[in-house]
Amino acid sequence: MSGLRWLQMSEEELDEFLGDGGTGILSFSTGSDEPPLSLPVSYGYLADTGRFHYRLAIPEDSSKERYLDRPVSFVVHDHTDEGWRSVIASGKLEDLTELPYEADALQERWGVDIPLVDIFEKPPDDVTFRQFRLDPERLSGRKEVKT
Repeated sequence: MSGLRWLQMSEEELDEFLGDGGTGILSFSTGSDEPPLSLPVSYGYLADTGRFHYRLAIPEDSSKERYLDRPVSFVVHDHTDEGWRSVIASGKLEDLTELPYEADALQERWGVDIPLVDIFEKPPDDVTFRQFRLDPERLSGRKEVKT
């Protein structure tokens, strides 16, 4: 790949790339001798707060439950008209599912439109979903620049 460089995205470029939501890969820390648990997910993004929102399917018999309180990384990447772009966010998820309606975090969640992707064997109304928010401890984006 001669003639390419990778540069950090500005905050404005990062917000424009993430838009108000899309899809990415959410990875949970599992331990030193196991690979991370990585899941394709839909997300909503609020540029004014820099927070991500997720609607995760957590069935009763799911192994995901034991990883929810562990550190996560979230990756979004795409090839745009300007070339490749990627964003990585990391931190811990905040479970919003049981918050009272008046809670600020839940009110913020209602302002996010998370794309719905139906990939389940059951109708979406039969799947248990929980609401989560990621206020990243680290957030960075990179872009391809042709030289």
